[in-house]
This record gives sequence, structure tokens and C-alpha cells, in this order.
Amino acid sequence: MDAVLLMSVIAFMLGLVLLALLAVGIVLFRNHQLAKNQAARRAVEQEKTTLQALRAKVDPTVRKHEADEILRQAQAEAERIRHDAERTRADVDERGRLERDDLRRQHVELDRRERLLAQREDRATSAEKVTEELQATVLAFQADLDRRADALTASEQEQRQALSRISGLTSEEARAEVMAAVEREARLAGVALSREIEAEARRNGEQQARRIIVSAIQRLANEQTTESVVSTVPLPGDEMKGRIIGREGRNIRAFEQITGVNVMIDDTPESVLLSCFDPVRRETARITLSELVADGRIHPARIEEVYERSKRKMDDLCLRAAEDACAEVGITDLDPRLLPTLGALRFRTSYGQNVLKHLIECAHVAGLMAAELQLDVATCRRAAFLHDLGKALTHEVEGSHAKVGADLARRFGEHPDIVHAIEAHHGEVEPRTVEAVLTQAADAISGGRPGARRESLEIYVKRLQRLEEIARAHQGVDKVFAMQAGREIRVMVVPEQVDDTEAHVIAKDIARQVEAELTYPGNIKVTVVRESRAVELAR
Repeated sequence: MDAVLLMSVIAFMLGLVLLALLAVGIVLFRNHQLAKNQAARRAVEQEKTTLQALRAKVDPTVRKHEADEILRQAQAEAERIRHDAERTRADVDERGRLERDDLRRQHVELDRRERLLAQREDRATSAEKVTEELQATVLAFQADLDRRADALTASEQEQRQALSRISGLTSEEARAEVMAAVEREARLAGVALSREIEAEARRNGEQQARRIIVSAIQRLANEQTTESVVSTVPLPGDEMKGRIIGREGRNIRAFEQITGVNVMIDDTPESVLLSCFDPVRRETARITLSELVADGRIHPARIEEVYERSKRKMDDLCLRAAEDACAEVGITDLDPRLLPTLGALRFRTSYGQNVLKHLIECAHVAGLMAAELQLDVATCRRAAFLHDLGKALTHEVEGSHAKVGADLARRFGEHPDIVHAIEAHHGEVEPRTVEAVLTQAADAISGGRPGARRESLEIYVKRLQRLEEIARAHQGVDKVFAMQAGREIRVMVVPEQVDDTEAHVIAKDIARQVEAELTYPGNIKVTVVRESRAVELAR
């Protein structure tokens, strides 16, 4: 700040010196011009005197003429000199005025800079004071923080020693347990967050498609029962059946040989059936055939190419299903080699109950019972979640699914208590641990709850027949159709016998009778159709 002030003072002094020099120059220039004007006047006077002397010596006539001419020239020269002097004086005055204005402006600018410099000096002084005060405050706060940190360190050390004495664990062991718990919680939180982000993306990006697909599934999806070993593939038209069969049946033979699934082409309009006891293989074949039908190019080489791609897609579906199931039950350390086998259970059923959903349900039930009994919740939940793992391999490996699942879990490093609970959940091995008993109980609860095991095909057919019988028993009914797997009854009435009001009464009566006599999931829609046609021939 001192250097800036010194430079400003020096600049101000130099400005004053320059102003003084400029004023002296103006005065000297003006004096010089005045001296020139006076010399010009003296020269004119001398010319006049010389002319008068010459006029006295020469002939009077000539002398007068010449004298007049010389006089006119002298007067003109004098007038020119006078004009030059006046113009010079005006220029000097104008320059002096401009220079005075410039000096005045420079003086005002210097005053303004001096005021700014004084203001900056004051602000700098205030800033220095504030900085000093802040430094003092920070030093005091730092000293207080140091004291608190020392006290907190001492308190933590005392608490750590007290916890070590109470728990019987060293600080390293306690830290390891805390780190393991935190890591597990972080993994669960990460999985939950990723699933939430994916769900949010699907909701925002495909909300309309979701609504349409869910509505179609609720209306058209058939119930899968124990006896159902077929999948239906819709076709855009019956002419597609000929392309699936191929010339002399080469396409259908190649498809069955590559996929290991039987293709049944019958009189069912715009659909074919795929039959296989292995649901994973049947689903892979369904995806393959659906893609071939959508593409339109069906030949042996194309079938093999699409089947390989469908197998990779099925592997991805199984892996994603296993990851979602593990995240739902809170298991994050399962061997990655077990995930594909676990995910394959998504496509398997036991008495109509989806096996993977059954495992998730058993895990939750076992965890709740373990919490009530104050047992290890994680171990009980894990044992119940893996107890039916062998059902994914029972068609490939001999033995019961309990034995196969226990061997598989043992091979991939599961705890002996988990392995024992898996092999003992059907009583083939005497249960020796509480976890095994809880696994048995959770399996029984999940399989025995109402609605878990779906009705057999025979009961399902009888229910549809009874629905049609109830509708046909009403007066005026012509035809009855049970549609959408028994979720809708379409009743056609004779228009001459039943009017619109009676049609509404018939619909209400059928609905009340169905509610009173039958047991069924969801709702059954009763639709009464009254249609009249008038036909005449013009001859």
C-alpha cells in the first residue's frame, strides 16, 4: 500500500511539472508572435518613410503615380500582415483555451484518483483489521477443536477398552465384525438401490407398455397346472404353419432335433403347441420359435442360429431371476456358480406352485420364526431359501432333490448346517439342528397355505363344466361359452324369448349362483348377449 501511495504522489507531481512547462511554452510562443508583429509594423513604417523620401526626389507626376502604387502595395502587405497577425493571435488564443481545458480536466482526474486512493487505503486498513480478528478467532477455534479431539480420543479409547472387557473381543476382532456387518448392509443397500433405479427407469420409460402387457396377461394368460407340459406360440396366420413344417417336413424335424422339444401342429387356429417335460428347454424353444415367426425366415441354419441366441437369453433371464431373489431375501454372498442353477427354478413348478417364489416365501417364513425364537435369522433364512435347490437338477442327476441339492450346496462351500437342513427337509435324514426343523416347518407352511398349490386339471375342467351348466339352466339361453380360463362366461340368449330387462336379470342370477356354489380365485365376468337379426330376400 505504501508503494502504491508513493507512485500516486510521484505521478501527481509530474503532472504539475508538465502543466507548468506547458504554461511557460504558451507564454513564450505568444511573446514571439507579438515580437514578429511589431517587427512587421516597423518594417511597414520604414517602407513608408523610404517612399516619401523617393517621392520628394523624382518627378512629381511619376513620383506620385509610383508612390501611389508603392503605397497600395505597402497597404496590401500591411493588411495581409495584420490579418496573419490576427489569425495567429486567434490560433494562439484557441490553443491556450484548449490547453487550459485539458489542464483543468487533468486536475479533476488527479483529484478523483487521489480520493480513490484514499478510499482504497481506508478499506485496506479495515481489511487488515478484520483479517487479524479472523486469524485470532481461527486460532482460538483450532485450539478448542484440538482440546475436544484429545478428549474424544481419550473417551473412545476408554469406551473401546470397556467394550473389549464386556464383550471379550479385542479391538481388531470387533472392528472385523463391524466391518463385515457394514459391508453386508452396504451390499444390501446397493442391490436395493440398483433395483429401485431399474424399476424407476422401467416405470418412467415403459409405463404405457407395462399397463398394456399386464392387462393382456391378466385377460389371456392360462393357468399352469401339474399336468400342463405344453407352451402355446401364437401365429400371425395359419399359412405360417406350412413354413414351420417346411418342404417335406425338414424345418420341423430340424427344430425338434435342435431344441429337443416336440412341435404339435393341429387344427387350433393361428397357434402351435410345444411339448416337453423340461420347462427351461420348453421356454427356450418358445422364444426361438417366436423370434423365427416374427422374422419370417425359417430354415435349419436360421433355426440353429436363433436357438443359440435364445439359450444365451435364457441364461441371462435365469441369472437375473436368481439375483433378484437373493436381493429380496437379503443374501449377498452366495457363490456365483450357484446363481444359474437357482435362477432355473423360475421356470419350474411343484404342484402348480412356482419353485423360486416358494423358496423366497420359505426364507421369509423361516426368518420370522427364527426371530421369534431368538435364533440366527440369517442362517435359518439361508437354509430355507436353498432347500429346494436340487429340483433344478433332478432330471439330470439321479436321486431325490433333497440329496442332489445338499451335494450341490456342499460342493460350492455352504456351511454344514445349511447342507444338513437341505438334505433333511423331507425327513430322508433325521434333522439334528434347529435350522433343519425350521426349514421343514417353513416348507410345510408355504406349500400348505390356501392357494399355494393350484387345482388339478380334472378339477379345473369340472369347474368350467359347472359354469356352463349353471348358465344353461336359465330359461331362454341358447348358447354358453366359458372363456379366458373360466374367468368369463359368454351367454347367448334367444331375442324372441328374452328382452333387454330380462337379460340383465339373467346375468345377475347367474353371478349370484356362481358365488354361492363355486370356489374360484379372482372374479368371473358374466356377459349376456341378446342379438336379433332380420333377413329378407329381394326377388
